Order: sequence, then C-alpha cells, then structure tokens
Amino acid sequence: MTRSKLVEVNANIAEKAVNAYEKIEKTVVEKYNNIEDAFVERYLKKEGESVAQAKERLKKSHKEK
Repeated sequence: MTRSKLVEVNANIAEKAVNAYEKIEKTVVEKYNNIEDAFVERYLKKEGESVAQAKERLKKSHKEK
C-alpha cells in the first residue's frame, strides 16, 4: 500500500509541475508575440500594410536569401 501511495503522490506532483510549466510557456509565448507584433508595426511595417502582411513579406524575403 505504501508503494502505491507514493506512486499516486508522485503522479500528482508530476501533473502539477507539467500544468505549471504549460501555463508559464503559454504566457511567455503570448508576451513574445505581443512584443514581436509591436516591433514589426513600429519599425518594419510599410504604409498601408498590416502587421500580418509585413510578417509575410519579411518571411518571403528571408527565404529568398
């Protein structure tokens, strides 16, 4: 019984650790995307172009190189 209880506790700890990691990862990725969008909008976007269009243009020019 002791062994199964330890397994349950370890599984519970592992689940909480994974959930915490996923939450942190999601937050970091969202913040990075916000910063990236702001940078593209402020410095790389041409007039009359959306942020998505500017990103696509930059990807195409990078592939050509």
